[in-house]
Amino acid sequence: MKFSWQETSRTTKMVLIGEFLLVSYLLYALALNVYQGYQIDYHIQNFQNENRKIAEANQKAADDLLYYTSNEYLEKMAKQNLGLVNPGEEVVVLSEDILKGPDPEGFEQEVQSSELQRYYNLSNPHKWWKFFFEIDHRKKDLGLRIEESA
Repeated sequence: MKFSWQETSRTTKMVLIGEFLLVSYLLYALALNVYQGYQIDYHIQNFQNENRKIAEANQKAADDLLYYTSNEYLEKMAKQNLGLVNPGEEVVVLSEDILKGPDPEGFEQEVQSSELQRYYNLSNPHKWWKFFFEIDHRKKDLGLRIEESA
């Protein structure tokens, strides 16, 4: 039995076309509903992220408020800006010269620069000899041994 479109009645054709249009409309409505649901979920996720960030900022602001209204902060500001001291405390003022004092880092840099200068004055074969046999490569200071002064 073979189906022939010409042998079907006009009413059957109209019903089939109507059903096709109805199914097409339902598929369109379903796709639109799914897309709108996706958009709503996306916006909800964005709002939740923003709410979390705002809550973190509020918590930080509340912590800052507690700190700035605490007695410790008020005492710190009074000591720094007004020069006030608590009973039993002594104020010690140090000059910049005393704070700078001898520079042990500068001494190490001088020693390192003299070691570098001595290394660069070596001939190429001597540098290779030091590289393979004398320098401890685990150190980060270009393999130069710096003697610490006592």
